[in-house]
Amino acid sequence: MNRSPMSSPRTGGARPACPVSAPAPGRRAVRIAAALTAGAALTLTAACSSGGTKAAGTAGTDVASVARSGIRDGGALRWAVDGMPRTLNAFQADADAGTATVAGATLPLMFRLDGHGRPQADPDFLTKAEVSSQEPRQVVTYQLNPKARWSDGKAVGAADFTAQWKALGGRNSAYWAARNAGYDRISGIRQGSDARHVEVTFATPYADWRSLFSPLYPTGVTGNADAFNDGARTTLPAAAGPFALKAVDTKAKTVTLVRNHAWWGRPAKLDRIVLTAVPRADRPARLAAGTLDLAEIDPTALTAVRRIRGVAVRKAPDAAYTQLAINGSAGPLADERVRHAVARAIDRKKIATAVLKPLGLPVIALGNHLVLPSQNGYADHSSALGTAGLQQAQGLLADAGWQRSAARTGEKAAGPGRAAASGSLTVVEPSRAVAKAGKPLTLRFVLPAASPTLDDVGGRIARMLSGIGIRTEIDKVDGASYFQDHIASGDFDLALWSWPGSAYPATDDTPIFAKPVPAADGSLNVAQNYSRVGTDRIDQLLTRAGGELDASAARSLTAEADARIWAAAGSIPLYQRPQVVALRTGVANAGAFGFRTPDYQNLGFRK
Repeated sequence: MNRSPMSSPRTGGARPACPVSAPAPGRRAVRIAAALTAGAALTLTAACSSGGTKAAGTAGTDVASVARSGIRDGGALRWAVDGMPRTLNAFQADADAGTATVAGATLPLMFRLDGHGRPQADPDFLTKAEVSSQEPRQVVTYQLNPKARWSDGKAVGAADFTAQWKALGGRNSAYWAARNAGYDRISGIRQGSDARHVEVTFATPYADWRSLFSPLYPTGVTGNADAFNDGARTTLPAAAGPFALKAVDTKAKTVTLVRNHAWWGRPAKLDRIVLTAVPRADRPARLAAGTLDLAEIDPTALTAVRRIRGVAVRKAPDAAYTQLAINGSAGPLADERVRHAVARAIDRKKIATAVLKPLGLPVIALGNHLVLPSQNGYADHSSALGTAGLQQAQGLLADAGWQRSAARTGEKAAGPGRAAASGSLTVVEPSRAVAKAGKPLTLRFVLPAASPTLDDVGGRIARMLSGIGIRTEIDKVDGASYFQDHIASGDFDLALWSWPGSAYPATDDTPIFAKPVPAADGSLNVAQNYSRVGTDRIDQLLTRAGGELDASAARSLTAEADARIWAAAGSIPLYQRPQVVALRTGVANAGAFGFRTPDYQNLGFRK
């Protein structure tokens, strides 16, 4: 599914498709359809056991919780989003965070996520869902809530499941679906013992079956390719959530959701949710003017927002992590020893401290690509990279043929390099550069302009690399073109961006860490592995985890895969991103949701 910007809360089973930075491009419909709901030889088996396991990680949410009895009926919540949804179809390549929010409020989610990223059956749609058979094939039986129906009066049932499977299964090229993960394993869907039972049969075992049918679209979207490809970009023919789509106003840059009077669950407290596209830089002023009620803000705006009367701030670890991408496709970084040297020279704890400590959030140097500290089962596998430190990093560079010039008499050991502007670049020069055949080791570090947090983190990393003799050219490029023109095309040596976390890493993270393969036209098919570093063993482990129905065995396979990803040194996790949300003090049941799917019907204003 698609990964997209992490500015909106998770809505359950689907999640946005390209990486997210600060600002961020769009990830899961090749990752949205999950926002709904990142040396020396070693023994990888031992590395998998390092760091231990935390039962539920750090605190996952910070929400202004209020009982329904304390919330008044009515009102409109003005909610800032990064941009107008590019589509209302969560399974299209350009689905984004706005898409996820609309889908989460208006469509069925078979499973929602709690604050620690654990899937939970939604009783408004399911009375039960289970693997009812494993032999000869895996069968999942859904027992639907008998009250569940679409706003046009039709019952939610097997026809909706079947149409969505056929649209997303990959067998009908008329449907422009971004990704068919999971749906391509289904061999058949039929009604069970009655209209409220749906039986889904898989051709091959699928561990992440809970990720499917969240969201579930009506047959009016999935039953026809034109409706799926074009119609659902701007309209939804029916709703089955506490809200329904009222209007998309491209001129005012708003999407209005209204209370769904056909909803069978507890009725929405709000009359309307008005999603409004507001640039992050403008949000403090809009909050001060009283024209917004809820807005995620950049951490650098925290001090200014706290001065606004009648506005509170909520903070929690986001369902996303920031990582350093090391492009291993060519040049010096194609040598694993150089990638390991770069990774070992970076003090991840210092970087996490600089970002998280001022916000009062737990300072954790992220040690896992597939499970975040606020999730169940988090463990640190970074020891798979080997011992960190400047001496070890320098030894790896020397082993790869990169030598430092001899120190002159009286010269001190190299420390952080000096930075100087050179045209559009900021060059961080080491006091003694390493070189090979007379050429210094220079890496181009591409960052999005107008991102204060990533600017600071990038500068810290460049200075750390100068300590082992690497010269860094920091190139700040337009944020709008950052991802497409530089990251996706491979036009970088080093880069920073964020990936969303996932409740389903074997499904969602496979495209990110899969080994690139040659395409028929001679190009390299990287999927979403923009570091272009992978191994057959990583692919095998994630594939096995995706088909392992024993949860404990699947976690072990995922842990070993993460250790192998660390050892490949193409992606270096730094920290779980902070989520900072400003809201008017009267707003109830909103805030920093982290992984948790919002209870849209309980959003509102205090009495």
